[in-house]
This record gives sequence, C-alpha cells and structure tokens, in this order.
Amino acid sequence: MTLRPTDSTVAPEPDLEVTAPKTAAAGLPAVAVSMKMAVQQMGVAHTARNLLRLNQVDGFDCMSCAWPDPAPGERHTAEFCENGAKAVAEEATKERVGPEFFATHSLADLETHTEHWLGKQGRLTHPMVRRAGSEHYEPIDWDDAFALVGEHLNALASPDEALFYTSGRTSNEAAFLYQLFVRAFGTNNLPDCSNMCHESTSVGLADTIGIGKGSVSLSDVHEADLIVISGQNPGTNHPRMLSALEIAKQNGAKILAINPLREAGLLKFDNPQKPLGLAGRGTELADHFLQIRSDGDLALFQAIGHLLLKAEEERPGSVVDREFIDEHTVGYEAYAANVRDLDWDAVLAATGLTRAEIETAAQMFADSERIVNCWAMGITQHRNAVATIKEFVNVALLQGMIGKPGAGLCPVRGHSNVQGDRTMGIWERSPDSFLDALGAEFGFEPPREHGLDAVAAVRALRDGKAKVFVGMGGNFVAAMSDTEVTEAALRSAELTVQVSTKLNRSHVVCGKTALILPTLGRTERDLTGGVEQRVTVEDSMSAVHASRGRMKPAGDLLRSEVDIICGIAGATLGDRHGIPWHAFAKDYDEIRERIGRVVPGCEGYADKVRQRGGFTLPHPPRDSRSFPTKQGKAVFSVSPLAAVQVPAGRLVLQTIRSHDQFNTTIYGLDDRYRGIHSGRRVVFISRADLDEFGFADGDIVHLVSEWDDGVTRRADGFRLVEYSTPKGCIAAYYPETNPLVPLDSVALESNTPTSKWVVVRLEQTGEPRG
Repeated sequence: MTLRPTDSTVAPEPDLEVTAPKTAAAGLPAVAVSMKMAVQQMGVAHTARNLLRLNQVDGFDCMSCAWPDPAPGERHTAEFCENGAKAVAEEATKERVGPEFFATHSLADLETHTEHWLGKQGRLTHPMVRRAGSEHYEPIDWDDAFALVGEHLNALASPDEALFYTSGRTSNEAAFLYQLFVRAFGTNNLPDCSNMCHESTSVGLADTIGIGKGSVSLSDVHEADLIVISGQNPGTNHPRMLSALEIAKQNGAKILAINPLREAGLLKFDNPQKPLGLAGRGTELADHFLQIRSDGDLALFQAIGHLLLKAEEERPGSVVDREFIDEHTVGYEAYAANVRDLDWDAVLAATGLTRAEIETAAQMFADSERIVNCWAMGITQHRNAVATIKEFVNVALLQGMIGKPGAGLCPVRGHSNVQGDRTMGIWERSPDSFLDALGAEFGFEPPREHGLDAVAAVRALRDGKAKVFVGMGGNFVAAMSDTEVTEAALRSAELTVQVSTKLNRSHVVCGKTALILPTLGRTERDLTGGVEQRVTVEDSMSAVHASRGRMKPAGDLLRSEVDIICGIAGATLGDRHGIPWHAFAKDYDEIRERIGRVVPGCEGYADKVRQRGGFTLPHPPRDSRSFPTKQGKAVFSVSPLAAVQVPAGRLVLQTIRSHDQFNTTIYGLDDRYRGIHSGRRVVFISRADLDEFGFADGDIVHLVSEWDDGVTRRADGFRLVEYSTPKGCIAAYYPETNPLVPLDSVALESNTPTSKWVVVRLEQTGEPRG
C-alpha cells in the first residue's frame, strides 16, 4: 500500500533560491524583518502599541515560545525577538476571514492551498458551521453552536467516544476549566501538544527526579560555568534565550553545543539591542560544537559518564559529588557499572563523533562547578528519547548538578503555555491526588481510567472508537504525524470543533459536521462579563504571571476561550454537579480561587498572580534537593546503549522548522539562517551523501519512508540542498514531511512521534537541476 500526500502539499516553487547559510543569529536583519512584517500586517500604530506591551509586566505574554521573562525592572523596552514580533503580527493582522470568505471558498477549494496561504487570509470573525454533506461553512449563532456541541456529545454511547485536544497557547484559566468540563462530562481523553513534543521529558524527569519540569531559573543560566545545548536551535525556536546565553558568556560561561545541524543560533549572537550587535560584532557562543548523528545523544552521555568516572578515579573527590550521591540518590552502583563497561566502537558509530571530540566535551563537564543542561525536540522525538533524558539526569546526579545555584536541568518548551496546561490538569493520565482534589472541590467523582494521548486519539478516530473531536486551539491535523492517516481519521468524525484565531488546515480537514469557533487572541482586550479580564500563563521555568491584551478585538462576535468553554459546558452538562459555569465566565478570579484549592503548588493563586511579575511554582528538587519519586530520592537509571540501525541505501530524516515558522504557523517562505529563500520543499543533505547516492546539489527528489506495516509513505518534489549535516542524516521542514512519520513510530514509554528519526530513501524524479 502506498500513501501519497495531497496535491496541495506538492506546490511548485519556481522562485526558490539557495544562498550560503549565516554564521550569526539576530542583528540588524532581525530588526528589519520584524518591523517590515509587523507594519505590513498591523500598520504603524498597532505595531508600536503591541510590540511595546509584549512580555511586559503590565502587557501580554508572547504567544510563541515559553522562554521566561527577566525580573520586573530588568526588562528591555523591546522585550521581544524576531519570531515574537512575527507571532504578534500574525495575530493582530488587519486581514479578516468572515462569512463572505467561506461562501466564496468551498472545502475542496481550500484544500488546494498551502498552510502559508491559509494563515495569511486573516483573523476568523464569526462562528461557522459545516453541515453534513455541505461543501461550505456557513454562519451560526453562538447559542446554536453550543447546543450543537452538546447535542453531539450527549448522543454518544460513552463519554470516551469524545476527544478534547489542547494547544499550548491556552491560558491557565481556560485549561483548568477545560479539563474540569471534560472530567465532569466523564472522560480523561485530554490529548495535548505535549504528547507530540516534550512528553518524553515529562516521563524521563518524573521517573528520575519526581517532577516532569526543569529545575533551573533564569538566574541559574546566567550564573552557570557550562551550558550544554542539545538538540535545540535557539536562534529560530527560542531567540530570547540568546540574550541569556550572552549574559552567561559575559560572566565567564562556556557553551557546549550538540546538534546534527550547524545552526547560526549556536555559533554567534548579534544582539540587536546593543550597538556592537547591530554592527555584526556580537558574542561568540559555542566553545565546542559536536555535530552528532540523529539519536546519538544517549551514547554520547553514557560516554561522558564513563569519562567522568574515569577522571574521578584519577583525581578522587574532584569530579563526582559522592556526598550528594550518598544522601540524595539511589541506583548509583548499577549505573556506574553500566557505563564503566562501555563499548567505544558502538559509541563512535552511534554518534558519528571522534573519541577526541567526546573527551574534550567530557573535560568541559569535569572542569565545571555549575552546569545547566538544556534540550528541546531534537532530543525528545526519538525512539530512545526517554532513555536519553534519563542519561542527562544521570550525568547531572553524578556531579550534584540539581538544587544548587547556576546548575540544573533545563528542558526548553516550545509553546507559550504548554507547561501551564499540564500544571492545570491537561493530561490524559493525571494522578489520583489531582483527581481527588478536583472531585472534592466540585462535588463529583472524576473518571479514573487513563485517557487517550495524541497518537491514541488518531487511532481511536481511525478505528471508529471516537466520534467527536474538540480542539482548543492549535492545528492538530498539520501538527500530527502520518498526515494521510490523521486526515482520514478526522474526516471520519461525526463532529469536529476548532476554537481558533486563524484559519488553518484543521478547519479544511474536518468532520462530517464541523464548527469553527473564533476566539480572542493574546493581544486583544477581554471584556467577558462586562469587566476587563486577564489570564495567566506558566513559562519553561515554572514562573506564573498575568497576561492582558489591550487591543480592540478583531470582530464583535469573538469570545474568550473561557467564555467558549463555559458555553459548551453549560449546553452539554446543564446544572449537572452544580458547577457555576456562568460565574466563571463573568469573573476569572473565581476560576483562580478554585485553581488555588485544587492544583498543587497554587495555594493562594488569585492573590499571588496579582504580584508584580507573578510568582514561581514550587519545585522540590530545585528548592530543597528533595525528590518526590517512589523511592524518595533521585534515581540513577541503567539503559542499554541503543541506536536505531539504518538499512543500506537509506537515510535518517529529521523534521525541523524554518526561521519563518512557529510550529505549524508559516509566517513566510524564507529561512535566511540556512540560506533558503522563497520556498520550503528542500532537503538538507551532506556532500558525502550526495556523492554516495549519486545525486547533485539542486536535484529534485521524492522522499519515501518505509515502516514495518507494509505501507509506503511519500512526500514528493523536494530540492536537495548541500548542507553541513552528518553523513547519513538529512533534514526537511514540517508539516510538509509529516506524511513520512508513521503513526506507530513512537518513542518508548512516552508515545511521542519520532519526527527526528524517520528512515527514508530518495527517489530521482528526472526533473532538471535547479
């Protein structure tokens, strides 16, 4: 069986140009691009008003990455990055998508357009419905829309036939109410975007340190001696992190960068807020760069552990923190025995590095008193992702790098409030302690059976076991793996509901009956209940703060996420359990009072978020070196040295973002750091692989992935671009290459799609070279 992408994903790119990649991030070009895009979409006045409020104490939180803000009083007037400016411009655009648009464009027509085109049409302004059998969306009244959702949900044979997805832009207040409604309805089917990205982190850290969150603060990054950046591209995905790295470098820190691609944001930062940065004379970043093979990090960190133990034997008491190990950990002896018996040949094969390169990196660990280890989806989206993260923890425990200033574990979350959503209970496997507190507060017994994650949700729709899909933000169809399977699954649903600000592919690939419910954006004033409301979010470092938009909403009919959830809940549950949905929509402080009584660490939540700059949630390993694991201590783990084997004639594909992109939102068609202009259908490939496979730079190829289910998955019409990447490892943008990621190819333990490890072959098309 062969699956091919739809025609809309194979658009020709006649204007595609390739230039030399950049060796520095940000600088004057970042300022120019930011201002150009912002003014084009928002106009001059709105650009000034919005950007000067972005990430400020009395302003609104950026809707893109979750990098933490500096303390109040330490923030720059322009406390935003290029991608933050793009995200605000995308949301605050002057363009509108209303009933006339949908009357003009059928679903069949919309399906021929790219994700970039769909997003550029503008803000959704009216609730819309696609009736069964119709090819067009048409307007619907809000009350009728809520009633339609309630009718479908209450007609299900079981609440478990419904799926309730959440994206990372949802506020804490909305997330808390959403999971409350879903559990009051009777299911734990709460898949979320964490399932696709940092679920491996949550599993690995929970098993080893007892909490699925990082253990550092922003000041720890500033004070570190060594910052390790693994599987992460901060220049594109978390640009404000570059300012923190610059401060650390000025304080004397060294940076060890570990990544298959030599990214500009790992090499040099031209700070656009400083004259030298604008002049291109910025800060050199990586002191040592390891260009590792995809999925080689597990082997690398076992080798680093091996070398640290060896250094400790040579210099007792100088490398390994035995006092910390003896007092705060279990499992050390088994771990030490495992890494002492290291197969160096396997390490070098898995990593593609030399022994000398690895020894240099290990020496950097041995010479450092304070180490912060950062990682992102280049680590979490592999089959061995959880074991790799546990190996990160092993090395940190070996040197006592948790619970001390300037040191710790730093998973860098990709979306604005994805960590806050999980804190608020958006999890298909919430612990009984959370469910007990929720039930006690609201007077009902929450369901206890674990629900479905994102992968399982697609399977349930595909197999007819789920019939309703509700998406609270995001673009599930484009974000999820195995695009054709996912699209067929969503089309089979009796009802799909998308709560959204902008048009995207999940509105086009929809259920037999479909609703689009337009919601307020972060930039906009929320007057739900007749008063000015604010919401709260949590960043990657467990800091919680308020966010309040000030702009006039894009349309008079827009409602807040809180208001929409309360409307759906009221229409579905009525007065079941006596939950005061109307009161919650009227005053968000009522929600925060309940959060304070239910969510661990949020006692007094309503008062704490009134503090200037918010507050930081407790984190026992960071705060007191106490580890809430089953063992009561931090856990050393023993994992086999594993790396997935690649058949002859095949390559390993990792999916990546372009610089003009945030998640599935495509801001533009340039990736200037990598030298790609006016196009996206490219494959980055090494000169060694071009020579071995008989291709040339500029050849047009088809990508074909093979999985053991007998299905051949394809993505056609990509241009090969010679690039600095390890032999055997290639890279291409998502969502264009999501069709190649099999639904059943997931990380062990976390069930995260393996979007950074897809075995593919290249097929020549016979088209002329570019």
